Amino acid sequence: MSKIFPKSANALPLQILIFLGILGGVAAAGITYYATPAYLRVGYAPVQPVPFDHSLHAGQLGLDCRYCHTSVEKSGTSSVPAAQTCMNCHSAIKAQSPLLEPVRQSYQTGDPVPWVKIHATPDYVYFNHSVHVNRGVSCVECHGKVNEMQVVQHDQPHSMSWCLDCHRDPAARVRAPEDVFNLDSLRLADQGPEGLKKAKDFVEHAKIMPPQSCSGCHR
Repeated sequence: MSKIFPKSANALPLQILIFLGILGGVAAAGITYYATPAYLRVGYAPVQPVPFDHSLHAGQLGLDCRYCHTSVEKSGTSSVPAAQTCMNCHSAIKAQSPLLEPVRQSYQTGDPVPWVKIHATPDYVYFNHSVHVNRGVSCVECHGKVNEMQVVQHDQPHSMSWCLDCHRDPAARVRAPEDVFNLDSLRLADQGPEGLKKAKDFVEHAKIMPPQSCSGCHR
């Protein structure tokens, strides 16, 4: 009587199990990376060398974002303040606080405070802060209500689809130019029909258009 299956078929169940195991591992790794904060980074709030409380400085004390992030209106990047900026106040206020030792060391040596970066734009993506804030895009649109955060966290996914949602309908998100750095202000579109009309007029006047090709953002 001839054999229906070749002898090599005996190893087939084991091969199927190994394949399913590898496939399950790849799927689990993909889901873990791409569908959690490890990829989207939403909720990422690293421990910083100095516990800088934005809800105190930007919230209660009302410090303008631009006092620390001085280049945000005129540069592609939003600068991190040098120790000199911190010491403008802390040479007199809590001057001996042990929590501020990294700042004092930076001020004395010139070495930067080793802040942990929260928002990391991929190298292949071109993003210009000044272009956005000068066209009515508030800090809060990308970074959330930082003036209410004791520990700053990654508030929005900053994915390609998230960026395109804004670029497809910028009038729904822009603020009046004088309100861009007021993190408690309302979007123009949320201020009723008159505000929405102002938003559409502003977008048209500022020539805010969606990128016409991938190369507009990807370099």
